[in-house]
Amino acid sequence: MDRELLFAKTLEKVKKLAREQGNSISQEQLEEAFLELGLDKGQLALVSDYLEKHHIGIGEPLESDEFLSGEEAGYLESYLEELEGIQEASQGEKEAVTISAMAGDKQAQARMMEIWLPEVAQIAKLYAGQGVPLEDLIGEGNVAVAMGVTMLGCLEHHREAEGMLGRMIMDAMERHISESLAESEANQRIVDKVNQVADQARELAELLKRKVTIGELAQETALSEEEIREAVRMSGNQMEDIEAEKE
Repeated sequence: MDRELLFAKTLEKVKKLAREQGNSISQEQLEEAFLELGLDKGQLALVSDYLEKHHIGIGEPLESDEFLSGEEAGYLESYLEELEGIQEASQGEKEAVTISAMAGDKQAQARMMEIWLPEVAQIAKLYAGQGVPLEDLIGEGNVAVAMGVTMLGCLEHHREAEGMLGRMIMDAMERHISESLAESEANQRIVDKVNQVADQARELAELLKRKVTIGELAQETALSEEEIREAVRMSGNQMEDIEAEKE
C-alpha cells in the first residue's frame, strides 16, 4: 500500500479509536498504531499535535466543554434540561428493552431511543469545535439511533447493542462533519473563482475605460470563456465590469 495512503488510513483509525475512548488515546496506542510506518519521535510529535488540534488528548481526554461556543453551551444546557423529564432507566430495564427491541418490539425500540438521547448529546460534545454546530451533530446522532434501534435484530447478543449504536452515532457525526467541510471548501472555491474573474474584469475595464466582453477577458487572462460565464452566473450576473451577452 502507498505510504501516504497507509498513513491517512492509520490516522483515521487512531481518531476513531480515540473517539470511542472519550477523545483520548494513550502514547503506547499511538506508537503501536504507527509502528508499521516507522515514524520517529519528531514525526509522532507532529501526529500528537494534529490530534490535539482535533481535540483528542494523548494520555488523558481534553475537556470537551472548552470547545463549545457560548451559543452551543447554552443550547446544550437547554437541551439536557428538556431531557430531564425522561425517566431514567435502570440497568435491568436497559437489558430488557434491548432484548425486546432486538425482537422487533416497536415500543421497546421507541423507549430505547428515548434512553439514548442524553448519550447522543454527550457523544456530540466529543466533536465540538470542528466546524459543525453542536445542534446539527445531535440531530445526526438522533437520526442514527432511530435507524439503529430497528437494526438490532442482526446482533447475536444484547450486550453488542451499545457498541453498535455508539459506532453508528459516531459514524453519522463524522460523516456529517466531512460532508460539511467538503461543501464549505467547494463554496470557497466558487467564491475565489468569482472574485478572481471580477478582479481581472475590473483591471481590464479600467485599462480600456469601458466594460469588457467575455471574449476580451478570456484573451487577456488564463481563463476560458466558459469559466468566465460560469463565474458570472455564480455572481448572479452582478459583475458590472463585464458586458452582458446578447441572447
